[in-house]
Amino acid sequence: MTLTDYVITDAPLNVELRTTASGTSWGTIGNPDSLLRAAEILIKKAGAEAIAVVARFPDDMDEEAVQKYRQGEGVDSLAGAEAVISHLLVRTFQIPCAHSPALLSEPPQPDLSPRSAAEELGYTFLPCVLVGLSRAPQFIIDKGATASEKRDIWADEVDAAIAPATACGSSALLSLSQRRCQIITVEENKTLIRVPPQPLGIKAIQVNSYLEAIGVLVAHKAGINPSALRPKLLPLQSISH
Repeated sequence: MTLTDYVITDAPLNVELRTTASGTSWGTIGNPDSLLRAAEILIKKAGAEAIAVVARFPDDMDEEAVQKYRQGEGVDSLAGAEAVISHLLVRTFQIPCAHSPALLSEPPQPDLSPRSAAEELGYTFLPCVLVGLSRAPQFIIDKGATASEKRDIWADEVDAAIAPATACGSSALLSLSQRRCQIITVEENKTLIRVPPQPLGIKAIQVNSYLEAIGVLVAHKAGINPSALRPKLLPLQSISH
């Protein structure tokens, strides 16, 4: 990966953090045009094929939510706003983008959750973003405008998708549910987000564990209806002696 250049936005983004009633974090950008102008400079003048964004995030975050996240509990209060930033650039310019928040540093806690430990090592988490973007696939918007390669993945070629049973509101899952894609939801993966598939009109096969989900994938690939593999036992009172 070669870093081409960097641009500082001509105005602060003015990021604000929000949380929905369902438990999902999200956010707003006060100056999205500033972000778009900076990205356009990198693409047109520097020839960038992927963009990493480091945005200054508010200092007055919900302290209770932050501490829960550092302890491996609760919702990442930054993730929703980060998604708004990266999705804006991806949808506008059709290139890979990832976001890294710039935050005030805090002293590491001795009982920090291992799942949060890596994020405490840097102020912006930019290194992991650059590593991910160095391997990011490029988007092909018009399937007929370019020669297809064996490694290319098209949306209509995704046969199945697995998600937690209460986190089915993503745009990717909603889009795939409109195609011939089998949605599998896992009950044991508990989340604080309360978005099951049924109210969204998503037809899904619900399983108890990811191990069971793998079994459904194997059956799906073999052309076997997973329901045919479930035992159907008669109630005890209906069994004749």
